[in-house]
Amino acid sequence: MSTDIENLFKDKVIGHPAGLFVIFFTEMWERFSFYGMRILLVLFLTAPIISDNPGWDWPREHALSLIGTYGALLYLTPIVGGWLADKFTGYKWAVIIGCFIMMLGHAAMVFETPWSLYLGLALLIIGTGFFKPNMTSMISEMYKGKESKKDGAYTIYYMGVNAGAFFGMMLCGYLAENIGWSYGFGLAGIFMLLGLIQFWLAKDLFGQIGERPTKIHEVELPQNINEESPKAHIRDDDAEKLNPFTTLDKILIVLSSLGGLLYLFNDPLSIIGDVDLLPFSIGDMNGSNVTILVALALFLFLIISRISRYSKIVRDRIIAVSVFGVFTVFFFAAFEQSLGSMTLFARDYTERALTGNSATIFKIIDLILTVVPLAIITWVLYLLFKKTYKKIPYSNIILALTFVFLWYVVFYKVNNEFSKDATEVPASWFGILNSFFIITLAPFFSRWWESKYNPSAAMKYGIGLILLGLGFGILVFGTMGIPQGAKTASVSMIFLILAYLFHTMGELCISPVGLSYLSKLVPGRMIGFMFGIWYLAIAIGQKSAGKMGGMIDKITEEHSLSTFFLIFTLVPAAVGLVSMVLNPVLKRLMHGVR
Repeated sequence: MSTDIENLFKDKVIGHPAGLFVIFFTEMWERFSFYGMRILLVLFLTAPIISDNPGWDWPREHALSLIGTYGALLYLTPIVGGWLADKFTGYKWAVIIGCFIMMLGHAAMVFETPWSLYLGLALLIIGTGFFKPNMTSMISEMYKGKESKKDGAYTIYYMGVNAGAFFGMMLCGYLAENIGWSYGFGLAGIFMLLGLIQFWLAKDLFGQIGERPTKIHEVELPQNINEESPKAHIRDDDAEKLNPFTTLDKILIVLSSLGGLLYLFNDPLSIIGDVDLLPFSIGDMNGSNVTILVALALFLFLIISRISRYSKIVRDRIIAVSVFGVFTVFFFAAFEQSLGSMTLFARDYTERALTGNSATIFKIIDLILTVVPLAIITWVLYLLFKKTYKKIPYSNIILALTFVFLWYVVFYKVNNEFSKDATEVPASWFGILNSFFIITLAPFFSRWWESKYNPSAAMKYGIGLILLGLGFGILVFGTMGIPQGAKTASVSMIFLILAYLFHTMGELCISPVGLSYLSKLVPGRMIGFMFGIWYLAIAIGQKSAGKMGGMIDKITEEHSLSTFFLIFTLVPAAVGLVSMVLNPVLKRLMHGVR
């Protein structure tokens, strides 16, 4: 293994091994496909049947119920996928399997039938489970013994993540909204296929890295809302000796997991397909709500019983992590409106038609946003080719052809836009703002965290949640003139742009905190268990986002659109203030960990 690591570091690109950039481009194409498809989903499902680009005309509640379940499962399957890679496949083959399954999922969605949609989403969930936790596991293995360079490696990796999300939402969204939904879904699938082939042809470059399962259970700790960071190591036998899972623990895990999964599947099935897996009720509560409340109660009992068996310091620190986990649920329930209700707001309530100077300015800005980052990444491709053209020539050829195709799509988009006097900004275009603001603002926040003014974890959570609430507050102000029950409006796009800016600043306050502190506060022997709980918190937030976003029509009809966004203003801000008030208590619970 050490020989493979040294061989990788012989061929460097921008001071890092060439293998890192193979991973960079594989992740870029996967995120391109993932976000390119996801930004389209709510637009496609809710688009009118009678229109120039007909969709399925689903009620918004139905679409967001399905998307909420989809988002939640995306954060649960990686727990299983990481375990399978550790025990059986190894990281390299897990990535290849995940890419292949996701490619099939994207291909299925091109057909735009109910069965192909559900099959496609299921394959994407399974494929993400294999792919998501194991790409960064390979990076961690590559940098064993070279930890001082690992932070830089993850920074480069995250640039690939955000670049893929940026171009995926921009280009898949443009084709889908201007030509047809199948073109957007198809483009996502094409890049997933090319990413799979590129990684497959380059796999021998890594030698034995990621090839064999290890005896140490390794868990990736994500450090932003979507991605992963350096891993922690635990030995399963050590965990068992120090706090073994009792028979009751295992029963509680099974029952709470079963209840949670039944709720996740039953919610969209009962709403969309009138198929109720839980056909009973207790009082005014239907079977679905009863089941999830019982599952949460059992899970809460499991957590409390396990925490009580640790020493005082460990117990206090786990309680602090659990409190941050609750804050994380509230954060994601609001933040994930970006791919749900905020995308619908962009389509139905935002003035996107531009003429004259406004259209020209937008076209120039859009051109710069598209071409400059793509030119920089193409230059990185050239550097990679110079170092590896003899070792992985076929992978480089596929990668070059992928970029030629990407440049062609960009040229088509730009040429088509500049040939028109007026322009209509695609609703999906606003989704790229989060990635753009992350790339531009991350260095400033990084410097803040490294300065003497670095806030505590609770204060960062408080600031992040309040900024998130302020972003929705801007939308409240922008929608005050929209009458009750209105289905369309023409609000200035500046409100949506500013909302994304504040949301991204909130994300940058919170995303580096959660699992970073988990890795510091939780003993290595139980990091795997707490990692699973943390992903569960994100999954709950994802599903909550879908349920709450699905209330947009009901609240708009009974009150107003401003009232809908006011909920997302007040709740995160209130939770943020609670986090700040609890700062002294949480500091004591953390027992000196900073």
